[in-house]
Amino acid sequence: MPLPLRFGILAPQVVPVAVQQERWRELDDYGFDSLWFADHFVNPARPSGRWFEAYTLMAAAAVQTERIRIGALVTSITIRHPALLAKEALTIDHLSEGRFEMGIGAAGAVNDVNMTGLPEWDPLERARRFRDFVKMLDTLLRGEATDGGATSYDGAYYQATEAVMDPGPVQLPRPPFTLAAARPVNMKFTARLAESWNQIPSDVLDDRGALSSEECVDQTRARNEQMDEFCASVGRDPSTLRRSILAGGGVTPDNVWGSPEQFRDFVGRYREAGVDEFLFYYPSRVEQGDGYYEQIAREVIPSLKAEV
Repeated sequence: MPLPLRFGILAPQVVPVAVQQERWRELDDYGFDSLWFADHFVNPARPSGRWFEAYTLMAAAAVQTERIRIGALVTSITIRHPALLAKEALTIDHLSEGRFEMGIGAAGAVNDVNMTGLPEWDPLERARRFRDFVKMLDTLLRGEATDGGATSYDGAYYQATEAVMDPGPVQLPRPPFTLAAARPVNMKFTARLAESWNQIPSDVLDDRGALSSEECVDQTRARNEQMDEFCASVGRDPSTLRRSILAGGGVTPDNVWGSPEQFRDFVGRYREAGVDEFLFYYPSRVEQGDGYYEQIAREVIPSLKAEV
């Protein structure tokens, strides 16, 4: 039985708060499944520009929406301790009445380190910290499903001693995890622990530069097949792991909002490659100018869901 198709929007926090609030309510009204924020200290693309903190905004979005699920794509392990993040996650899970998604990734933006005075980890240490970070977060969030009691964790990089996680999560045994992973070791770790796995189809360059649309699909298919093998190796049914991609906004070369036909074609090609969750950057004013964005949200997406 295939997992239901899901569609979400990453809305980078670069516009005034009042505009962001309008977008949150719009996306909720349009019927998107999820709303995502980028978790960085500053905008990676324009460090000197406007940028609001992700988890603070998620708490606000949780009380200003009714149905849409809320998360960070992805939470940075650089600027938070996992015990603090667990408290933030529990708080937003309660504010949203069980609509919180725990997205986590290993990669670190340069400015997250430089501007905060934190140490810079080499890729191997960052990958190891990522796994330790996620395991501690999983332990803390699962450790207190009912009121009272405390949880301890003693990892290679992170520790907690009798951390009181009261109240426990609304979603049991904990909010679902979306882990971003591109390397085999972290992909196998994801197969063991996550509810959803996220990848960016065009994050590997060849000798010519960015991958073409067709190459992005082929890469996604190959990675999904590799993930199937990792799931099998840890005794997990591969069909139980949701596969998501981040697309649009220049991340993938396709113009997904160009027309209903273009959107259907994009989803169809990646669906055939094994994707069941499509996360898109909030469309620019140019992409919205032809009016297809609302039509796709209100008509095309529901029809695609009904076809599965």
